[in-house]
Order: sequence, then structure tokens, then C-alpha cells
Amino acid sequence: MDLSEFRDRLAAGTLTRRDLARAMAAAGVGFAMMPVGPRAARADAGDITYFTWASYEVPGLHPKYIEKHGGSPTSTFFADGNEALQKMRAGYRPDLAHPCNADVPRWRDAGVIQPVDTGRLANWPDVWDKLKDIPGTQENGQQWFVPTDWGNASVIYRTDLVEVEEESWSLLYDERYKGRIASWDDGPTNVMIAAWVLGYENDTTLNEEQLVEVKKLLEKQRDVQRYYWSSRQDFDQALAGGEVVLGYSWNSTVVAMAKQGIPVRFMNPKEGISTYCCGLVLCADPPGPLDLAYDFIDAWLDPSAGKYLIEDYGYGHSNRRSFELVAPERLAELGISTPEAMFAQGRFDKTVPAEFQTRYEELWQDVQAGL
Repeated sequence: MDLSEFRDRLAAGTLTRRDLARAMAAAGVGFAMMPVGPRAARADAGDITYFTWASYEVPGLHPKYIEKHGGSPTSTFFADGNEALQKMRAGYRPDLAHPCNADVPRWRDAGVIQPVDTGRLANWPDVWDKLKDIPGTQENGQQWFVPTDWGNASVIYRTDLVEVEEESWSLLYDERYKGRIASWDDGPTNVMIAAWVLGYENDTTLNEEQLVEVKKLLEKQRDVQRYYWSSRQDFDQALAGGEVVLGYSWNSTVVAMAKQGIPVRFMNPKEGISTYCCGLVLCADPPGPLDLAYDFIDAWLDPSAGKYLIEDYGYGHSNRRSFELVAPERLAELGISTPEAMFAQGRFDKTVPAEFQTRYEELWQDVQAGL
């Protein structure tokens, strides 16, 4: 990606987290200290710093904060939850951060976050109940995580080019479409998907006997892939052009295909759809005013922010009232018309213990190397 394309994607808000990470790494610039993108004037009465994913700092996601304080917080960026944790462990001190639910236990154990007093959040009663108690986000009766945005990962396929009798993750290994499948280049994710197809419920703690079977399935997957993608935009282009006809992706691909009139289906697999939830945490020993931090969290939870998130990003919002502000046909187009049913079917991301994370990465590398 050249500089011109980088600027165009940044201005349009179409950069993925991985795109930005790769571009910044190539330039030798760290995320934590680099505010990026257009901003309103800073808030008065002492600023706060918001540590987040690129493109999640935009004013449309916290309009009530801007109304109250006259501007947005200072935003700094990370490429993924592990990088963010390392920077905070090394001494970086933001006021708020935006991890995903699987990160929370590690962050809590590292002492970089503090519990949230949900009584200070006017919008908390309207948050989906299922999102309030995702495993790992509560401890000893304390809330350590405020869910804000959620989405799904699944198999997406061209309905005009692919025949599906039963929706299953096993479509990613289907030899009928050899050379026309593209999965995400993420080892642990592919290991756990293989475990689901094999019926293993202990997907985050697979034993060696199970990993032998998982490896066989991953080798089959490798042999039918056209490629493994790292940029979602690249996958979207390949799917739209027919270079690939199916693959792993997120809700945002549905949005991209709808804009181009490409017929696709975002699968609800029999093994369960993969669901993630990201949200806000209060950092330990924050340097800015705590009142501003709570105002910002509540602004993110406001239905006005949720409407923007749903319509512009294609992801679900944690406030149930947000869905009342979006046209039913738009929700149907995005595949998020029935959040409660999706939560019931979904497999929420779980924290993979460090030793298993390492083993999954090793297995993935061995499969790619043909070992």
C-alpha cells in the first residue's frame, strides 16, 4: 500500500486494524504515541487519553461527549490487544482503553485496569444482558469491562457461485472450491475453527492427541486455499471479482458486498458463529479526570453512537435501543436483525492460555511450512 492509498483509506475510514499496523510498522512509527486522523477540538477541564483501534476514535462514536465537553479526547492507537498490554506494562498511562473481551483477564491480572462503577453510566440499564456478563469480564462481583461494539466472524460465500446444503465451518475445507477459498492468516483462530468442526469443546486447551487431528484438518485447508489473507479489503476485492468464492470474514464484508450489489451469504454455521465483543476499560492510575472518563464511556453507550456504528461500520452496538434507530431492512442487510438469537448461537471469543496460544502458533507454522 503506497502513501496515496494509505491517505485515501484513512480519510475514508476503510483502513483495517491490520492495514494500519503494517503501514505504521513499515514507516518505523509506534502506535501508542501517534494521534491519527481528523479530530474536533480537545475537551476542556483537563484532557483524557483514549487508547484504541484506528478508526474507533471518530466523533460519530461519541457525539454526546463532544456536546458536553466541546471536543474529543486525545486518541492513541494500538494494532492488537497484546501490543496494547505490553505498552501499558512498560509504563504507558492512558485513561481509557478499548480491548476485546478475550483480552480482559490478561489485562486485569497484569494490574493495568480497574473496576468500573456501572452506577455512573446512565445507559448501562439498556446494554444487552448477554454482553454484561461475558465470561472473564466480571470478577468477584465487579465489572471490569463495558461492552460497546460486537460483531461476528463466519464463512461468507457467493450465493451465485457456491452451493450449500448445510451451513458449517467445514465449507472452508471443501475440495469442490479448491483454489477459490481464502481464510484469515491467523493461526490460533484456524486451530479453534478446526476444533469446532471436529466437535472439540475445549477449543482453548486442546491436548496433543486432539492437535494431531486438528493438524490433519489444517493441512487439508492449506491445500484447498487460494491464499490466506491479512487485509480484509484485499479479500473483499477478490470475493467481489470472483477470484475467490468463499472465505472467512466479518460483518464488514457484508457491507462492502452490498454496496457493490454482490450476492453473498454470511453463514450461521451449525457449530456456532464466532462472536467477539470489544469495549471500554478504565486504566489503573489514570492521569486525567475520572469524571471525563465516565462521560466518554457513557457517550459510547448512547444510542446515537450505536446508530452510527451500525450504519457506518456494520457492527452491532451494545445498547439495545440503538437498533430501534436503524431501519429494519438495513439490519437485515447486515445480518444483525435478531441480536439475542445471535448471542444464543454465538461462540464468544475466549482467552487462550499463554502456553496453548504458543502451541497453536507453533502448529500453524508447522502446517504452513509443510512439516
